[in-house]
Amino acid sequence: MKIKVYYEDTDAGGVVYYGKYLRYLEQARTEFLSGRGINVGELHNLGYFFTVTHVDIHYKKPARLGDTVEVTTEITELRNASMTFKNLISRDNTLLVEADVTIAYIDNKGKPHRLPDAFKKISSP
Repeated sequence: MKIKVYYEDTDAGGVVYYGKYLRYLEQARTEFLSGRGINVGELHNLGYFFTVTHVDIHYKKPARLGDTVEVTTEITELRNASMTFKNLISRDNTLLVEADVTIAYIDNKGKPHRLPDAFKKISSP
């Protein structure tokens, strides 16, 4: 997934603010699932949600105002009620950020819930 860096994403020096990368990761996860037939909005309407339980992120080089970055996503671990994603953010084949994000699947009471069978069928690109 390609993302253009806008002024709102940067600090006073024109460098992407570190917290904005989390938004990029969220967008990429949603698009990854959508591209595999999983509609996060439909699950939400049924009373099921995803919540981030852990993020391990390594900032290697900065993205800057006006850059277009590419975010790749793959599932590296799938458990009963959670999954871990590996994301790489790069610009022109230069790795900028590497992140592992674990998300839990919960019901509307905040309790873990078994992932639907559709998740067993999705695979990484």
